[in-house]
Amino acid sequence: MTESATDTTPADENAGLGSGPGRVLVWFYGVFTVAAASRSIVQMIMDFGKAPLAYVLSAIAACVYGFITYSLVRGGEKARRAALVCCAAELLFVLVVGTWTLADASAFPDATVWSDYGMGYLFIPVILPVLGMLWLRRNKR
Repeated sequence: MTESATDTTPADENAGLGSGPGRVLVWFYGVFTVAAASRSIVQMIMDFGKAPLAYVLSAIAACVYGFITYSLVRGGEKARRAALVCCAAELLFVLVVGTWTLADASAFPDATVWSDYGMGYLFIPVILPVLGMLWLRRNKR
C-alpha cells in the first residue's frame, strides 16, 4: 500500500509550525516567555505594591508567550489554530496596553512588556504576533 502525497502522518503534521522560519518564532517566543516571566516574578516579589497592574500584565504576557511557544513546538492543526487565536489576542493586548500607557502614563508607574507598543523591547512585542499570524496562516492545512 502506498501513501499519496496528500496523506499526512503525525510526523508530517508536526514538522510545519516549528521548522524553517517557524524556528525563529519559537526562539523569539521562548526568549520572551523567559524574559516576561522572570521580570514579572521578580517585580511581584520585590515591589508588587508599586505597580501591580503592570506586573500582572507582564505575567499575562509571559503566559501568552509560553502558550504560543508550546503550540508552535507541538504542531498540528489544533495547536496551529490555538496559536493563531493567541497571536491575535497578543496583538490586541499590545495595541490596547500600548495605547493605554501613552494616554494615561500615571496608570503605569512601571513599564510592562507591552508598554509603548513594546518600545522597551525594540517593538518586538508588536511585530512578533503579526509575523506569527502570517506564519500560522501560511501553514494552514
